Amino acid sequence: MTTTVEQSISHFMQSRSSVRAYEKGKTIPKATLQDILKLAATAPSSWNLQHWKFIVVQDQLIKEHLLPIAYGQQQVIDASAVIIVLGDVQANKNAEMVYGEAVKGGYMTEEAKGELLKNIESAYASSETVGVHEAIRNASFAAMQLMLAAKAYDLDTCPMGGFDPLALRQELNIPDRYIPVLMLTLGYAAKPAHPTSRFDLKDLVIKDKF
Repeated sequence: MTTTVEQSISHFMQSRSSVRAYEKGKTIPKATLQDILKLAATAPSSWNLQHWKFIVVQDQLIKEHLLPIAYGQQQVIDASAVIIVLGDVQANKNAEMVYGEAVKGGYMTEEAKGELLKNIESAYASSETVGVHEAIRNASFAAMQLMLAAKAYDLDTCPMGGFDPLALRQELNIPDRYIPVLMLTLGYAAKPAHPTSRFDLKDLVIKDKF
């Protein structure tokens, strides 16, 4: 038997699409935007290091500066907000704070925390690319959660990988510690996205092994 909650979850996931035409000049209520970002931040992450930051751009002049950086994609100007999802390549530095809180809360011993911190540092030291891979992987979890949260608030989004990351870094003064993973437009759809096809599960699912 399908519950109301399950129906809602299914509805939001199936109705989410990449919207590129937005109602111009509409402002997202501050409380709504805060709720969406809070929900996005509940995404899972490796070691709970929470490898994401969100730059929320609502200033119209800055959005206009982003237009050429996004190769002229008009939704950057028309959407109510543009959210830059950043990945933290040095998220291992978050471990002390994350697990210090766990110790304070009585969920972990100081000894267990010390062992876990050593494991995290060892993992990050094992390869120069670990930090980048973890940043992209985990920030993507938060980005997807943000898009679903937005849909639950009757807002639409469009995830964009087509932008100049170096120019974006310069324009928004992004520190080297963070890499731009995704640019997301957020706002009120002026028209629905066109339908897109999806592969059948028989083309996607492999039982047990290839």
